[in-house]
Amino acid sequence: MGFGTQQADRIMTAQQQDLSKSDSVDRGPLSLRLLAGGSEPDPRFTLANERTFLAWIRTALALLAGGIAVEAFTLDVFTPVVRTTLSVALLLMAMLISGSACLRWLKVERALRNKAPLPLPLLVPLLSIGGALVTLTLISVLLLRQVH
Repeated sequence: MGFGTQQADRIMTAQQQDLSKSDSVDRGPLSLRLLAGGSEPDPRFTLANERTFLAWIRTALALLAGGIAVEAFTLDVFTPVVRTTLSVALLLMAMLISGSACLRWLKVERALRNKAPLPLPLLVPLLSIGGALVTLTLISVLLLRQVH
């Protein structure tokens, strides 16, 4: 560990002590209600939690774009029923992931504030199972197309 890293850690530790000494952090009533007490976590952990949230939101936006693209650009590739099913599946996954990302961010933030274990992510199996189902549908359609 270099000198700069040690100095940054000392500065961060001093900032954490300042935050823990101040019992009343100026937050609005909504923040106080959502965060449910505890003490201010290390800002690095809060920022890492926000970056993870943004990564899930990017994934949801990609699925949203994929759902729109399937509906708009595959008129001659899929039958209307298959096209609509794939589009709706992708759009539903986007909606569930963006909603779950918000809930996960809040649960992790509360856990950090209360020095509790981090919650298990519901997003990972949700995305894995949903992606597998969409892929299985695509493979089935493509294989059935070659048989006929």
